[in-house]
Amino acid sequence: MGYIKDLRKVVGTRPLIMCGACVLVINSRNQVLLQLRIDNGCWGLIGGSMELGETLEQVAHRELFEETGLKAKSLQLINTYSGQDFYYQYPHGDEVYIVVTAFECKEYSGLLVHDQNEATMLQFFSLNDLPKNISPPDRPILEDYIISNGKNPSNY
Repeated sequence: MGYIKDLRKVVGTRPLIMCGACVLVINSRNQVLLQLRIDNGCWGLIGGSMELGETLEQVAHRELFEETGLKAKSLQLINTYSGQDFYYQYPHGDEVYIVVTAFECKEYSGLLVHDQNEATMLQFFSLNDLPKNISPPDRPILEDYIISNGKNPSNY
């Protein structure tokens, strides 16, 4: 996250518009891959912020590999999310308004290994039985995905 870190040196914790991508990795059992985040202790999607010169699809590929060790064989665009629901204050005080493009990945390769700087573990969860402590910026994305797949998001 070099670009955002560089901006933080100038603006401190003030709100930034942070553009990025996330990946809903779906396995053959229709389960979604989540990571238990170190920064807020919540389960979250795979993803992160855009670096200068990257496309959103490149962000998704890079973050997927960095955070899980997996390589996407294909990515399917889900939606782009923004607005007040995507305001977030990190536990250390940095504030962001997130603009995030979500991708679905059902075809991937590699060995599942978590990034020890960002997460304590990776785990697949049934869309009907997600953990209660979902990271706030990821909750609306998961709800939208669950609804679009004919499920009830109130189960988590």
